[in-house]
Amino acid sequence: MTLAPSLKLPTITAIRAYSMGGAAATIHGQGGGDYHDQGKDHWIDDHIATPMSKYEEYKQSRQSFGINVLGTLVVEVEASDGTTGFAVSTAGNPGCFIVEHHLSRFVEGKRVDQIKLIHDQMLNSTLFYSGGGGVVINTISCVDLALWDLYGKVLHLPVYKLLGGAVRDTIHFYATGARPDLAQKMGFIGGKMPTHWGPADDDEGIAKDIAMLADMRERVGDDFWLMFDCWMSQTVNYATKLAHAAAPYKLKWIEECFPPNQIESYRQLKKNMPAGMLMTTGEHTGTIEGFKELSDAGVDILQPDVGWCGGVTSLCEIAAIAKSRGQLVVPHGSSVYSHHAVITFTNTPFSEFLMTSPHADSLRPQFDPILVGEPVPEGGIMTAEQLDKPGFGVELNRDCPLERPFRH
Repeated sequence: MTLAPSLKLPTITAIRAYSMGGAAATIHGQGGGDYHDQGKDHWIDDHIATPMSKYEEYKQSRQSFGINVLGTLVVEVEASDGTTGFAVSTAGNPGCFIVEHHLSRFVEGKRVDQIKLIHDQMLNSTLFYSGGGGVVINTISCVDLALWDLYGKVLHLPVYKLLGGAVRDTIHFYATGARPDLAQKMGFIGGKMPTHWGPADDDEGIAKDIAMLADMRERVGDDFWLMFDCWMSQTVNYATKLAHAAAPYKLKWIEECFPPNQIESYRQLKKNMPAGMLMTTGEHTGTIEGFKELSDAGVDILQPDVGWCGGVTSLCEIAAIAKSRGQLVVPHGSSVYSHHAVITFTNTPFSEFLMTSPHADSLRPQFDPILVGEPVPEGGIMTAEQLDKPGFGVELNRDCPLERPFRH
């Protein structure tokens, strides 16, 4: 038996980090990797309940307390054969500093297939200042995604085939936005709405969000999924009352009621939940240890953001944690970076599409305008064929106002 000659893979010769938007930029409201950096009159910044809602001056707008200060991070990696890969996330100018002056040493000189080695070195070398999440993990995630993109482009294969191939031919989506009734008409299987009130509003706040849910249930009928996204804004008592008030309107799940480290709050809420309603969370959890704790607490659906949890490398590990418990993993948005992973997961029967059009009334690619060729669902569905381009199948829009604030 004759073995095929080994494939000689190129090495990584350069890594570059760019930012767009955020507090350090002169141009704002562009969207991109920091999809909260939108212009005025956008549903994503319209009186959504947050941990800051208890302060009257920060109640109306999440931008008022700085949700868009980071901006977009773009990481580009170049191989010795001239191939380039890239990715985007939310980290902006601070992320650029971390990439150029710290993480670059673990990337340059490695072969393009040494992604897990680079990932482990990035995680362990930043433990002393990462805190297990936030902008440092966002930055590591972006590097990891860029490396997977590069590897796929070197081998002329889509990332999902590098991960073992699709386990289904299509991905079905629910939509997150202010208008589930419009999402239904677009073919989505469900709609997730933000809550607008929290514990500072007491029972009156619950009544207002339930009125919104009741109105939407009447519009969409009984079979269309409706969910609440609570964005870390609640207490166990408030979340329990809200969940029970929502049960008659067939709320499918209640999401991210508490900050990521309040594991005991999730454990208690799970005990208090109405029968049949799901408890979900995870978008702001940044470590596999954190997801293990959430899994132990009984979270029904883990929702990591692949751009905030450590990249595809970590996402695959998180999916395995969920699978070992019979739990689902349904990543938080993240467009192509999620699509290529979830189509390979047996415990992801559907996925999320984040509506970034200002009034949630049309399909706009999540990271618009920074990705060229970013696919969107058609009739609420995406096919494997839509993902059949090398890497993540998108290119960087170099007409965007990108800045490279640091160089190593």
